[in-house]
Amino acid sequence: MPKHFLFTSESATEGHPDRLCDTISDALVDQFLRQDPYSRIIAECAISKGMVFVAARFASKATVDIPQVARSVIAGVGYRSQDFDTEDCTVVTSLITMPDEQRIQVDEAELTDAEIDRYTVHNQVTVFGFACNHTPELMPLPVTLAARVAKALTLARSEGRMPYLSPDCTTQVGVAFKNRRPVRIHSVTVIAGLEGPQPPDTADIRSDLQHEVIQRIFADDPVQPDEDTEIFINPRGIFPKSGPMSHSGMTGRKTAAETYGCYARHSASALSGKDPSRIDRVGTYAARYAAKNIVAAGLADECEVQLSYTLGHSLPVSIQVQTFGTGKIDEDLIQQRLEANFDFRLGSIIHEFNLRHLPAAGKSGFYRKLAAHGQLGKSFGELPWEKTDRADLLR
Repeated sequence: MPKHFLFTSESATEGHPDRLCDTISDALVDQFLRQDPYSRIIAECAISKGMVFVAARFASKATVDIPQVARSVIAGVGYRSQDFDTEDCTVVTSLITMPDEQRIQVDEAELTDAEIDRYTVHNQVTVFGFACNHTPELMPLPVTLAARVAKALTLARSEGRMPYLSPDCTTQVGVAFKNRRPVRIHSVTVIAGLEGPQPPDTADIRSDLQHEVIQRIFADDPVQPDEDTEIFINPRGIFPKSGPMSHSGMTGRKTAAETYGCYARHSASALSGKDPSRIDRVGTYAARYAAKNIVAAGLADECEVQLSYTLGHSLPVSIQVQTFGTGKIDEDLIQQRLEANFDFRLGSIIHEFNLRHLPAAGKSGFYRKLAAHGQLGKSFGELPWEKTDRADLLR
């Protein structure tokens, strides 16, 4: 493995069409689970100029106004009506109602150990969890910084400090590594969607970006931009239009930005739009939980946990641990401790993280926030799979 390298990761603001589709899909999951926590729901979305398409299949006692959920999500990101009119846009749905017997009939918290063994997965997938000691949240630094720049842009727009920004911006941060440790910020790239009759020129955007975004988010970071850090603002020129007016979006196309920014592997399966019975979603959370606790325990500086599931089984058919040469003890021993202290069965994961009841715990739901802010790491708050409460057990 290389010890000296440059790595870049990207992120996007909440109004990016792909982010919108993820958020709409997860807002539907929230609405179904708020009314009926034992719902089965799979939702996917596509968006383009003046049009939203939602495909969903579900088994539930809930009654959800799907077009209204889509409209409310888009309205919430703040597009001007001339750019995307949520009242007049066309919302097309393709809905499949599954038989009642496919609705989840039990609360995982009430299952015995033998019953959890019989609670098998509905799909096959290999998922990955990763953690490293680049940041306090044990996430790779490039994707963490790219997400922070994106969030800072949204905040600067909503607070009126950069009012000319569109809800649709993308970011990229390049970090130079030496001996696999981040040592400097190589570059920061912002593709800024602009709105209004007279958008500012690039020099003004650069000045605002420096003062309102970069200086704020890097203020207390140990790795700082320096005089050689390159700042790219709309390197191909100003975009006259942004958002769904200029490019389409689809659920699942920002999975890398929601996880590890391609610094580490993920399953490539969309996380958004799936209820907790989908192992390709919740298994990703369980694998991250395991990897983070291994790093928090000081057993490795970097760790990847791989879980492979197949139909008809409750447990993974394979578990692998890799520390990329950073392990403090043998990987086989780490894996033995992992398997002794973590339960990767589907029913146990749902119960451990309370995944059916989180949407009802807050007024604005739960899963839609993950789609907007990131499925892992600090995200919008303390996530159940971000705890390091088993680090002592692993030591």
